[in-house]
Amino acid sequence: MLSTLTPAPLDPILSLTVAFREDQRANKMDLGIGVYKDEHGATPVMAAVKASQEQVFATQETKAYVGLVGREGFNRFMIDLVLGDSAAKERAVGLQTPGASGALRMLADLIRRATPSAKVWISNPSYVNHQPVMESAGLVVEKYDYFDPETKQVNEAAMLASLEHASAGDVVLLHGCCHNPTGADISFDAWQQLTEMALQRGFVPFVDIAYQGFGDGLEQDAAGLRYMAERVPEMLIATSCSKNFGLYRERTGAAIIVGKTLDNARLGLGRLLQLARSTYTMPPDHGAAIVETILADDQLKAQWLSELNVMQQRLRSLREGLVNAFHARDCFDFDFIAQHKGMFSHTGLTVEQIDALRDEHGIYMVGDGRINIAGLQEERLAELVDAILQVIQKA
Repeated sequence: MLSTLTPAPLDPILSLTVAFREDQRANKMDLGIGVYKDEHGATPVMAAVKASQEQVFATQETKAYVGLVGREGFNRFMIDLVLGDSAAKERAVGLQTPGASGALRMLADLIRRATPSAKVWISNPSYVNHQPVMESAGLVVEKYDYFDPETKQVNEAAMLASLEHASAGDVVLLHGCCHNPTGADISFDAWQQLTEMALQRGFVPFVDIAYQGFGDGLEQDAAGLRYMAERVPEMLIATSCSKNFGLYRERTGAAIIVGKTLDNARLGLGRLLQLARSTYTMPPDHGAAIVETILADDQLKAQWLSELNVMQQRLRSLREGLVNAFHARDCFDFDFIAQHKGMFSHTGLTVEQIDALRDEHGIYMVGDGRINIAGLQEERLAELVDAILQVIQKA
């Protein structure tokens, strides 16, 4: 059986981790995989998470299954976190999933069950896993214009024009904030226009909000999503605790359905439970227990919010510091980095330049030009700038 298979292509991001680990150079720099790192280059466990873990360990008395839906308290808190005071909460239900990718797949399978002919529209470019997940569920993927390679910002006019081709019953996948891989976010005005388009054309918004709190703040990052959720009849949402709680390896996420009514949303949830049963059955408990404990405790929640704010402010500072380091070399071509949000920016570097950065300088970044701002260290910004300018000058 196995001999009939051809070798699988390497994952463009995860394969970088292996190559970086095997690189013996002491000055190597990992700006590939999307994890937050502190000024020492470590991905720390948040203090609120450590305190919550101790509480979970001290009080948990069973390792019995949590059930198909996962932790009910966690699901309610995730709906609160994403939808806030929006009236859409009254017609929303949640399912704990193995990370945001698990949420994406469960919701993709739900789309396939509900509307097999639906096309899923994703941004060009989009998160590397969006298209494979949708296609693995048997859905047809179309791309809408998004990123302008000249300005390094969103071309909102082109985006809206592309989505004029979305039909009733189609699904439009949007990044809630901190667009991956570009770092370029749509304006609130664009959220308003997209909401009107959804109402007029009849497509269903599907929002992936994996970085809430890393852009302008926890509430601000969800403003566009909440505006839309209050006004459209149906919405699908995938959310993650990997970044804002630092729970990467715990695979903690949620799928949220906003229905025309609460009963309508529960119909979708029932199908999600059926799909979960035939896929992974039960979600892992530990990460969700940690999050639920934090959000249920005022002191722990305040501590977590403070730590999240520190990370968000550091990302902004790193962006400004990197732009200033370019300015110190009389280079003003990378000012757009300070305007981007979240963990990533699309640099516009070519594949050849990225290969040269890796081979000549030990600097690893994704081949599409994405750089993980959260992987930078303050004292190495000038070193990175010099390396980038050297490979550009050689081209």
